Amino acid sequence: MEILGALLAGAFIGSVLGFVGAGGAMLSVPILIYLFAFTPHHASTAALAIVFASATAGVIPKFKKGEVLLREGLTIWLLGMVANIGGSWVSRFISDSALLFGFSLVLISAATTMWMKPPKQEQRRKIPLLLLIIFSLAIGLMTGLFGVGGGFLAIPILVKFFKTPLAKATGTSLLIIALNCSTAFFAHASSWKGISWQIPIIMALSAIIISTLASQHSAKISPLILRRSFSIVLLSIAAFTLIHTFLLSNS
Repeated sequence: MEILGALLAGAFIGSVLGFVGAGGAMLSVPILIYLFAFTPHHASTAALAIVFASATAGVIPKFKKGEVLLREGLTIWLLGMVANIGGSWVSRFISDSALLFGFSLVLISAATTMWMKPPKQEQRRKIPLLLLIIFSLAIGLMTGLFGVGGGFLAIPILVKFFKTPLAKATGTSLLIIALNCSTAFFAHASSWKGISWQIPIIMALSAIIISTLASQHSAKISPLILRRSFSIVLLSIAAFTLIHTFLLSNS
């Protein structure tokens, strides 16, 4: 049953990454915690490996179709690298309840961003360089602290700052997620020994297959419908996590 659950969970994560271009870690972490009894710290580390594998698989067909912008993706990753590594180091000293609370806030922020309509072509304006640096640092920090790839912030940055079409922003977001997760995963090396890797590996393999398929067919479904549906899922997970964390802290 655990293997079947891991396969289904991985398929769900891969489909979200392939279709939406973000959100894999935001599903991986609570799935590992609530379905497979991982600690929050171990879940965030394992999620980095799962999302790195599935995001890498999803970005390959996007790259072949010319929907990945290397310069823009590398810029956001490099600008946020210091915060990514720093957040990974700080996360070791944060309690489980504080980590879950912060993760819930990230979910709410992501759900809000996902619900908003992507800007139309005539509405796209460059944001100041300072804001680009701040957003890139925020993405890196979230990846290091919570194991979240930051695609929900990367997509609007790509659209507004680099004036990237939404299809290319989604593909480039997968590249940023893969790079950020690989960086944070190695920065979390001290947590590797305490993790039972069987479930994460099965989830990653399933996510890779589904992410590749979903990425190839993502253009056939309305991006707004996908994003808003995922937004509802994130809000539900955030509410559950906050309630669970509150009950634990008062038990």
